[in-house]
Amino acid sequence: MNQPLAYVHPGAKIAKNVVIEPFTTIHNNVVIGDGTWIGSNVTIMEGARIGKNCNIFPGAVISAVPQDLKFGGEDSLAIIGDNCTIRECVTINRGTIASGQTVIGNNCLVMAYAHIAHDCEIGNNAIIVNGVALAGHVVVGNHAVIGGLAAIHQFIHIGDHAMISGGSLVRKDVPPFTKAAKEPLSYVGINSVGLRRRGFSTEKIREIQEIYRILYQKNYNTTQALSIIEAEMEATPERDEILDFIRNSSRGIMKGYSGNY
Repeated sequence: MNQPLAYVHPGAKIAKNVVIEPFTTIHNNVVIGDGTWIGSNVTIMEGARIGKNCNIFPGAVISAVPQDLKFGGEDSLAIIGDNCTIRECVTINRGTIASGQTVIGNNCLVMAYAHIAHDCEIGNNAIIVNGVALAGHVVVGNHAVIGGLAAIHQFIHIGDHAMISGGSLVRKDVPPFTKAAKEPLSYVGINSVGLRRRGFSTEKIREIQEIYRILYQKNYNTTQALSIIEAEMEATPERDEILDFIRNSSRGIMKGYSGNY
């Protein structure tokens, strides 16, 4: 179903039932899986690995070389999982020697004009809203939602099920299950609506709320709060995920709760 006005390099590996619309260019060393639709005026460059049943809308540029002055032309990849939607004019750069790849998981939605830089790692079921800019080496967890026009500093880690307000400047890590807003970016509660939609029980949501009350609302420093959470809260996967995330944060986590909301 390749349109005659599209260009596909003979070295590209395209599944037979992929639809490629006119004026699209697909370079060498590209792999595209079954059922994927590539709209008009899309450019897919060397190193792209696109999964099954994806939809890539007009104007997107996938796997362009990194906007990194240290990039030396090394071979690297831009990997997009299955069932992803990449909307108009999205740019996704391939990796550098640091990790060798930029990765987007399964079932992700990347809305129009978003930019995902080199060596980023996006989990499954993430939503990147219009105009979001991810700098290099950003990690975004499963089911995370990043609101429109947010700007994410390099090496930031955003946890699973986190939700970031539109227009945010993200300079610190955002722990899992939280909502982040304000300037400077701050904790404004847990993502209870998102958690309910994904099947978390009322009891589990209360457990997560209590963990963040200790961390952000009890006037403890982070070290004290983590010790209290570990000592007083029952060990669960969610508790341990939060503790591990904070202890492994290289940039430090976003600021705590304030009464000025």
